[in-house]
Amino acid sequence: MEKRLLRYNLSVERSLVDFIENLALPGTGISEDKFWHGLSSLVEQLTPENRDLLIKREELQSKIDSWHKTRKNVPHDHEAYKSYLKEIGYLVEERENFFVETENVDPEISKIAGPQLVVPSTNARYALNAANARWGSLYDCLYGTDAMGVFDPAEGYDRGRGARVVARSRVFLDEAFPIIGASHADVKRYYVSEKQLFIDDFPLASPEKFIGYTGNPKAPSSVLLKNNGLCVELVFDRAHVIGSRDQAGLADVRLESALSAIIDLEDSVACVDGADKVSAYASWLGLMKGDLTSEFEKNGKKINRSLNSDVSFISPDGDDFSVKSKALLWIRNVGHLMTTPAVIDANGDEVYEGLLDAMVTTMIGIHDLKKADGNSRHGSIYIVKPKMHGPAEVAFADKMFSAVETFLGLKKYSVKLGIMDEERRTSVNLKECIRAAKGRVAFINTGFLDRTGDEIHTSMEAGPFSRKDFIKRKSWIVGYENQNVDIGLECGLSGRAQIGKGMWAMPDLMSAMLEQKIEHPKSGANCAWVPSPTAATLHALHYHQVDVFSVQRKLKENGRRAYVDTLLDIPLAAYRKWSNDQVIREVENNAQGILGYVVRWVDHGVGCSKVPDINNVGLMEDRATCRISSQALANWLHHEVVSKEEVFKALKSMAKVVDEQNSCDPDYKPMSPGFDGLAFKAAYNLIFEGKNQPSGYTEPILHRARLELKNLA
Repeated sequence: MEKRLLRYNLSVERSLVDFIENLALPGTGISEDKFWHGLSSLVEQLTPENRDLLIKREELQSKIDSWHKTRKNVPHDHEAYKSYLKEIGYLVEERENFFVETENVDPEISKIAGPQLVVPSTNARYALNAANARWGSLYDCLYGTDAMGVFDPAEGYDRGRGARVVARSRVFLDEAFPIIGASHADVKRYYVSEKQLFIDDFPLASPEKFIGYTGNPKAPSSVLLKNNGLCVELVFDRAHVIGSRDQAGLADVRLESALSAIIDLEDSVACVDGADKVSAYASWLGLMKGDLTSEFEKNGKKINRSLNSDVSFISPDGDDFSVKSKALLWIRNVGHLMTTPAVIDANGDEVYEGLLDAMVTTMIGIHDLKKADGNSRHGSIYIVKPKMHGPAEVAFADKMFSAVETFLGLKKYSVKLGIMDEERRTSVNLKECIRAAKGRVAFINTGFLDRTGDEIHTSMEAGPFSRKDFIKRKSWIVGYENQNVDIGLECGLSGRAQIGKGMWAMPDLMSAMLEQKIEHPKSGANCAWVPSPTAATLHALHYHQVDVFSVQRKLKENGRRAYVDTLLDIPLAAYRKWSNDQVIREVENNAQGILGYVVRWVDHGVGCSKVPDINNVGLMEDRATCRISSQALANWLHHEVVSKEEVFKALKSMAKVVDEQNSCDPDYKPMSPGFDGLAFKAAYNLIFEGKNQPSGYTEPILHRARLELKNLA
């Protein structure tokens, strides 16, 4: 066990004390005494309210369970159900219209639509990649993925494929930046004259889309264009391997890609103690100070990575200006549920991890506020708060950050809040949730994965749910996605905040992403999540095709498309005409996803993994996907769709499959043939204890198993 130090009435793991006092606090202007007194006061003042909110969750869940139990085998009465939810306080009254009052929001959040990356904070290399993903090479992303068809990663350069990449990029340029009388595919020269860009003596159809250049205006090194708020840089270099073969010398087309990124302390990490929290906080500190670096080996070479610097251009009028080279960064804290042994309070209890996160991540953000060219140019610290249930919990988050601002001497509303609309009690009360933080909300986001897990747990007693792929085809999901945008617009988020959509979970399938993910900007969402910098660059193409703010204006004119009634349609299996093979395949697919994720989480402390599904398609798995799978199996067990014996058999069978998938990893510990390791037991417990887990969350079981393993080391 790690040594502890006393700070005020808090017992704190030494690694966390050392990090805060020796690394995080210096340079903020906050003394050690002021910080620890503030954290101690925050814990003392808000712990009772935090605890009461969690008790309220359980009370409401118990009442909903009882309602369904007493109506077992009786046709569902939607109106009676809705009335009951109002009666018990689950569904609150929607009050008068209002607009959010958030101020000092950076344009990447308020004025520009584009992709958003999400990466684990425990991996400094990933955090740097995310911050530097503001720009990406369209040539590289088209060439190195299946975006244009089957990708064969053969050694050496394929000229034919390269030619197709160049041709596809020219098509994009013709669509986004058409030329009067010519095509980008045919031109031989780009030059600047009389404050305009000319392409073989032809002007752009929209001359205002030319905003800058570098080098000699008669033969620029690069040209900067802008469409729908997003920049595109044409890079010219006749000495480059690509530019030397191009008649115009065009060596690359670089897209402004990840406008913003979320550095994650929650679903994609495995942080169970003070040492883990220090690892996670350290990346955020490096990003806020601007000195984060990472050294790693790639293809036998050592690479040192650091944060990109802004790039200078010359405007058409001849003035110098700079363009940001880093994504606008959010930090996602944990929710209200979990406690952490990193800090023990005066009563001998673990403190709520969300209180610790709020104090530490905000304090670290002060480093950025002291810089003129930092993450936020408007004096804001951006924090996403996940897994909140209803308006009271959002109001508590607002109260918590107000207290933190006071303890740290910050201006009120310096912290901007991101609300994850991923729990049903938040979805059905979304307008009142936004109202509860109207002075600081700068982000709402649908999270289909957690939302589905909560949907299953909330209605566990209502009956057996559909198979996973069919749940998303039910009416509630369309209503959920539409209402999120509609209410966000109704509350005045357009031009002040992000309205976001969820993750593309198949990082290897970029062709399918290009085909499907355009629906997110078409829906009126001005950001959507992607799993990699490459995906961010390719998804950026969609925001050139769709003027999101024009879509939002039309949606506001037409009014709401979805209402609470649709969201309360429970996605139960309407006709259970499944064959035994279909049932077992569904069980095995869920079991494989759980095992593939949990074995990495428990044994290696990896919070986000690419896990092959039963069809060998690599899926990004995190605690949200694990929550769906475990709750789905818990639901089927509870309603006797499958037996305990069948599920246990599937778990053992899929453990062997997962072992084989990881057989090339020398650090991997097989789960079979003993099936007695902590990882396998955790996966088992997630399913067989899933019905009784708080809100169906996976964290309590995963944390318990990981801590046990670390204590054995």
